[in-house]
Amino acid sequence: MSGLLAGKRIVITGAARGLGRSFASAIAEAGAKVVLCDILAAELQDTAANLRLTGAEVETFCIDLASPESITQVFQEIAAGGGVDGLVNNAALATGVGGKNMMEYDIDLWDRVMTVNVRGTWLVSQAAVPLLAASGHGKIVNVASDTALWGAPNLMAYVASKGAVISMTRSMARELGEQRICVNAIAPGLTLVEATEYVPAARHQLYENGRALVGKQHPTDVDGSVIYLLSPLADFVTGQLLPINGGFVFN
Repeated sequence: MSGLLAGKRIVITGAARGLGRSFASAIAEAGAKVVLCDILAAELQDTAANLRLTGAEVETFCIDLASPESITQVFQEIAAGGGVDGLVNNAALATGVGGKNMMEYDIDLWDRVMTVNVRGTWLVSQAAVPLLAASGHGKIVNVASDTALWGAPNLMAYVASKGAVISMTRSMARELGEQRICVNAIAPGLTLVEATEYVPAARHQLYENGRALVGKQHPTDVDGSVIYLLSPLADFVTGQLLPINGGFVFN
């Protein structure tokens, strides 16, 4: 897919590690300039430095999705650097949100997950829309989760937040179509990244054995679908949900 995103400038949130880092590498390899955003400042700079070693054009911004002021300021700075062709809403609060059933969740944790995963996705998209509209072919890819499709237990706040991301994707697609902005979502399965190191072994085994394509899922298994949805190949694709989980859940 080298060159498929040549000349484009793509913003990726949650880009310091995990899926976001993998997306950034793949998007850069496809020819785009990458704008990496994350709250993890040190890890963000490490990721950017490694990408620059490959010859990638990289910009970095430290962002806090729980802060509307931070989002506004970062996108003002992004706008000052040029146009934007695509946005990958990958940032989410995932670590430390599981292991409790619905009776055990506390309100503060629930609100924190919703603030980052749902409100943050909305506010980042809102801030990006003028830039995407100006490109004439803007793309938004929202990263949901297949947990929202099968109702993973003891993870309710996260599951609910990703269900909201799926619903927002469809509404955004309707509202932004007139501006030729395509909005789609992907729903990865349990992927081997830092955030899933704390997932119980039994849950990993459930996924691995339950997939039509039996085995583990790696970040690179997801990259190609993100490239496709950001590319001109998907100029007439919007409002769709693409599960990427080796056939653990069918949509």
